[in-house]
Parts: sequence; C-alpha cells; structure tokens
Amino acid sequence: MSYPPLRIVLPVATCLLVGCTGIPDGTRAVTGFELDRYLGRWYEIARLDHAFEEGLDCVTADYTRRDDGGIRVVNRGVNLTTGETDVAEGKAYFIGDEDVGRLKVSFFGPFYAGYNVLALDDGYDWALVAGPNRDYLWILSRQPDLAPLADQALRARADELGFPVNDLIEVEQGEACAPWR
Repeated sequence: MSYPPLRIVLPVATCLLVGCTGIPDGTRAVTGFELDRYLGRWYEIARLDHAFEEGLDCVTADYTRRDDGGIRVVNRGVNLTTGETDVAEGKAYFIGDEDVGRLKVSFFGPFYAGYNVLALDDGYDWALVAGPNRDYLWILSRQPDLAPLADQALRARADELGFPVNDLIEVEQGEACAPWR
C-alpha cells in the first residue's frame, strides 16, 4: 500500500489539530483590499522556505476569479538545477469581509490555510503575505524584480512584526527564468 509523502501528511495533520486559517498573533490584514486589483500575476521575490517550494525558483502566482465566487490560484516554479517545473492549482475564498486581505487557500482537498496580506502598495505593485503563523512569509511583486527601497521596507516591516527575516531566501527571477516565462 502506498501512503502520501510525509511532507504532505505532517502539515495536513497539523492543520486538523490546530487550524490553519488564522493570522499571526499581533498582525493585521490590510483593509480597503480590492480583489480585482489584486488579481493577475505576482512574482515571488523572497520567502521563508518550506518543503512544498524547496528548490524552486522562477516562482509565480496567478490569481483569477472562479465561477463560484472564489479565486483560482495557480502557483508555478522551476527547479533550475533539473529544469523540472512544478505547478499547483488551488482555490481561495475570503475569510470575512471582502475588503480585508484575509483569505483561506487550499491546494489539497478540503484543507485550507490562511493567506494574509499584511502590507500592500497603493498601486498593488508589491505585497507582504503571511500564512497562519510566522513560519510562512512571502514578498511578492508585479515585476520579476523589486526596487531595493521597497524590498528593504517590506523586510523591515516583517521584522517589526516578528518574522524571522534573516531566514528569507531570495527567489531567482532573472534571465535564468526566461525559458519558463
């Protein structure tokens, strides 16, 4: 008999026991959130690494509307060493008011995790996104690169919120990604 990999089972079991749609203590999601402006492609600039993204660069997230009122999420990444691509499709729904950047997202059956937009540029050019706790953090940009001042400001904000910013890894989005764009 074949069993799912441990890297899938452990996070799912944890979600069942403690719930995963929360928001890190002491943080707040942005208000005035406009989904239509958030939809589209985002490039992952930096992240706290996890097994489900381990070894991936050229990571993008595409958000579109679903017929059921939710959001279709397609994450893509490439292992630049092997050339293998990884694509995960999921769905997301608002937690509470739709003008607050708090969603629950699922890539695995009925199990959802928190997706919390903690900082968002007025022009929707960059975002700081956290999962349900301080183990999950992403810096996203509408372009494959992010202006150094914006990057520094997002890292400073994440540090103020108690995230382990020294553990952020840089995600390659340069010329090496061209064949997969």
